[in-house]
Amino acid sequence: MEVKSNLKINEEVVAKIASMAALEVEGVDSMVNKAPIAIKTILNKTAASKAVKIGVVDGTVNIDVYICVLQSANVKSVCESVQLNVKEKVQNMTGNAITKVNVHVADLKVVDEDEE
Repeated sequence: MEVKSNLKINEEVVAKIASMAALEVEGVDSMVNKAPIAIKTILNKTAASKAVKIGVVDGTVNIDVYICVLQSANVKSVCESVQLNVKEKVQNMTGNAITKVNVHVADLKVVDEDEE
């Protein structure tokens, strides 16, 4: 007897996995809400990861992450590491093939010498 099942993973869950994976990378200060912030986002308290956009087209998954990078970090290196880590973590946890991970540096964390 063959059992058929259908597994669906909510896009918010995939976004949360991607967000956690991006934050694991050294040089990433935080996630940044993509601008402009829509009124829908302000009113929607369950919008956990608006710094991550998930696009699903014909079974392929595209992910956009918006990050704030530390001033002392090499931006290119950080972005490449974020791409790899997000792709690996999401694929391992969901089983979905990730076609593309776009990393958007939306902000730069500047640290004053007094704060160090």
